[in-house]
Amino acid sequence: MRSLNLDQLRALDTVVELASFTAAAKRLNLSQSTVSVQIRELEQRFGLRLVERLGRRAMPTPAGRELVDHARRVAADVDLAAAAMQRHRDGSLGLVRVGTTTTALNYFLTPVLRSLGRRHPDVALTIGIDTTAGQVDRVLKDEIDFGIVNLPVKDRSIVVTPLRTEELVAIFPAGATDIPRGVTPEFLARHKLLLEAPRAVVKSRVLDWISPANRQLQPAMLLDNFDTIRRMVAIGLGASVVPASVLDDDKRRGELIVRSLRPKLQRTLGLIEHKNKPHGPAMKIFRDAILAARNS
Repeated sequence: MRSLNLDQLRALDTVVELASFTAAAKRLNLSQSTVSVQIRELEQRFGLRLVERLGRRAMPTPAGRELVDHARRVAADVDLAAAAMQRHRDGSLGLVRVGTTTTALNYFLTPVLRSLGRRHPDVALTIGIDTTAGQVDRVLKDEIDFGIVNLPVKDRSIVVTPLRTEELVAIFPAGATDIPRGVTPEFLARHKLLLEAPRAVVKSRVLDWISPANRQLQPAMLLDNFDTIRRMVAIGLGASVVPASVLDDDKRRGELIVRSLRPKLQRTLGLIEHKNKPHGPAMKIFRDAILAARNS
């Protein structure tokens, strides 16, 4: 009997996880017919039905469910073997691929990276900037190992660990007048709003918060990060809502009027990772450092 084909096992695992040949093909960047052939070849090899169609859903048979369990263990062992060989080649504990938003990098992740660099110089890191939605997609495609994102994230394939919750505050240029101590949706809706890029979670939360006052409100300007938004507000281009941490130790804070929101609005940073991703030594060190930092 020929050796098992890892691509076929991965196809079966993905079909069962997503309950769909179409979705599995999209995840694997293959045609649906190719995925179907891979499953059929596995079934012919073992002489067993592994997947059954129930309406539009693809469900595993008892044999298929057991084979998926074996396939996941095999995939985890293959990943660990690859990581071990990389450590031998690079002379390091391994590479950790991290995604983050600009704000999370500047105000949460930077101290963690500084500490890791001192305590674990043999851990290699790559850092990529992306939106929360972009990071979720990259975790699912195994292009990054961890993401630092704005919650919520809802995907059955992703493990979410909340890290830190902070208040969102309204900011106005220093010359603005008649700004109440507590800014309401009705008051903010009367201003030109500078918010984050279209797929940003905080932008969506702010617009949802304002919607009872103005459901049709559109931002006057969309910018790629909170530091830029803060500068644009300071020069008088409009108002915004930003995480309070963006203003910590800010030299430009004197150029802004900062107010709390009524009702309050918060954002929560979270760590995301694929539920089936095995942790090599470097990934475990990075994850432990992130979890330690959430209480600091």
